[in-house]
Formats: sequence, C-alpha cells, structure tokens
Amino acid sequence: MNIPEKLPVHVTFIMDGNGRWARERGMERVRGHLEGVSSVRAVMEACVEWGIKYASFYAFSEENWSRPEQEVGYLMELMMKSLKGEYSTFMDNDVRLLVLGNRARLSRPLNAAIDYLVGATKDNKGLTMILFLSYSGQWDISQAALRMAAEGGKDISKYLVTAGIPDPDLLVRTSGEKRISNYMLWQTAYTEFVFTDTLWPDFRKEEFAAALREYASRDRRFGKVK
Repeated sequence: MNIPEKLPVHVTFIMDGNGRWARERGMERVRGHLEGVSSVRAVMEACVEWGIKYASFYAFSEENWSRPEQEVGYLMELMMKSLKGEYSTFMDNDVRLLVLGNRARLSRPLNAAIDYLVGATKDNKGLTMILFLSYSGQWDISQAALRMAAEGGKDISKYLVTAGIPDPDLLVRTSGEKRISNYMLWQTAYTEFVFTDTLWPDFRKEEFAAALREYASRDRRFGKVK
C-alpha cells in the first residue's frame, strides 16, 4: 500500500453514508451504523500503524437529536457497547481517548462509560482518538465566547472544546456530500478537505490511504505566498 511520507498530524472524519449503505442492501439503517464501527476501528488501527498522532470522528451532531427516537436510542446504545468493547484495543495500541461536545445531553450511564475509558487511557502516549458527541461548531464557538467574556480572555481558541489539540490538517467526508455540516467551524479554517463517494461502512485502509495521497499532493500556504 502506497503511503506518502507527508502525513497529517491530525486527520478528522465526517462519517456519512451509514443509512444509505444499509438501504442499498435492503437492511435497516441501524445495520449501517453497526458496520460503520468497523470502519472506525480500521481507521484507528491504520493511524497507529502509520504514525498519525490525532484522529477525530464526528460521531453524533447536536442536530442528530432530531432523528427518530428509536434510531437515536440505538446510536447511544451502540456508542455505549463500542466504548466498553474497545477497552483492550485502546490499551494494546497505546491509544488515548477524548470525547468532546455538549455532554450534558448524554445519559448518565453513557457519560459514566466515557469517563471510565477517558480516565483509563489518559496516560497512553500513542494515537489520540477524539469522538465528537452531541457537538456542533456553532455551539462550540458560542460556549467559548461566553466563557471568554466571563473570564476576560482574548484568545477564543483557548475556550473551544478542542483547546490544546492541533487543528485538523485533513478533513475527510464520505458518501459524496461536499459540506462540513456545522463541524469544527473555527478549527478547520486552513484544513484541507477531501470528499469521497465511498460510503462510510466501506471506508477502510485503502480508501484512507487514497485520501492521504490526495492530501500529500496539496500545496498548503495558509494564506501566504511561497
């Protein structure tokens, strides 16, 4: 597999197409979400293998709360099972987990599971894996502005939920959609975007490697002249 030498420090994913993947196969939407977990694991393992330091995933937006109650309930249950089931994977691969977003909207058992795994992995030194749950970029900027005003601060980036985390170098969105859907609006100011028609449940190492090759071909100037 051809992996370029020029790799991003932080790559982030908008995981789109789970429902479409299931519908095309005559399955219920929830089956697509279940298969999507395997793609997350494959990407995480690839990041560990290739030495990428930060990988983040837009797992559930604040807007997703408006989906059918049954689907939301399944997604929360799947998140709980996935967090509990991946403990050994995190520890064996030296992966640190962070979960960012408006966690006040999450259930007490889910928050407890998150706290346990975040605490258990806090000293791991390899890949930092970030899940954005109940997150929106507008909410993030709003809460950061309020906190900054209350404390008399001057740098809003220090009040975003991503404070201390490098901004994404590369954003990959699957399923052919070409928008960022209220995701990390501040942090992606100079992020390179790669959009792929591949549905998220089909996104594995080969597709990831292709996105990395596209990223490596870009000339990043950050508004400057080279």
